[in-house]
Amino acid sequence: MKPLGASLEALYHDYNRGDSAADPVHRVRPFADPADREVAGFCAAALAFGRVASVLSSIDRLLAIMGDRPAVFVRGFDPRDPHPELRAMVHRWTRGTDLAALLWILRQMLERSGSIEGFFVEGLAADATDIGPALDSFSTRAQALDMRRAYGRVPKRPGVCYFFPRPSAGSACKRLNLFLRWMVRRDEVDLGVWTRVSPAQLIVPLDTHVIRLGRCLRLTRYTSAGWRMAADITASLRRLDATDPIRFDFSICHIGMMSACGFHKPQGDSQCPLKGLCHPRPRRRSA
Repeated sequence: MKPLGASLEALYHDYNRGDSAADPVHRVRPFADPADREVAGFCAAALAFGRVASVLSSIDRLLAIMGDRPAVFVRGFDPRDPHPELRAMVHRWTRGTDLAALLWILRQMLERSGSIEGFFVEGLAADATDIGPALDSFSTRAQALDMRRAYGRVPKRPGVCYFFPRPSAGSACKRLNLFLRWMVRRDEVDLGVWTRVSPAQLIVPLDTHVIRLGRCLRLTRYTSAGWRMAADITASLRRLDATDPIRFDFSICHIGMMSACGFHKPQGDSQCPLKGLCHPRPRRRSA
């Protein structure tokens, strides 16, 4: 039986293809300019919650509004203009006004720091072991930017704040970590746009599938989803690859998306490509 590291390595190479699965990152890849990829990537990751079909539909709609040059669109974006197509958008509990506020915040980041990366690394210490403190700083500073132009009278809890969670509040920051993976790593899946953050500092984007596989593979001792679980799973993966621990994230996630993981399912590990390495727990039958 292969050890876990060798099995994950084989899966990584199997899934490291640009067309390996329906994923929001594939909506970002067609943009050639790094500035456009950065802006489109942030918007795509921000909407990556809910059913896959709904996520991809909302991303396609927003990117169509932004056009062929998303970065240029954002640099000229004024939320006081009508923007009827944007205002009409709804993605689960997110409304068009929240998306207008997001684009306005991104414009302020670009004007102040030149890029989203520039804004992010202002909070990244040179000796940081991971991006947790920088993420906290990033979201705190983003929420301190002007929102009045987008909302008029700013609500007590503006919807745009959902796009800027903080590790210090316990959030796993899944969508921000997903965006960072796309921007920092470079292979057939991830885009490698950024140059000032190390892949070794990244934290795994914690979604339902990664939680299930993380527990099934005994990569974490935690049972509640949150920043501690994400950091714990990353620490386990770091023992397999200290320089690029989350490169296994895409393949782990897509085992779950294919319903091959048998954690808490009657099938157990019968369909799992990591059979023998995982420890699925069959769902208890009711009395």
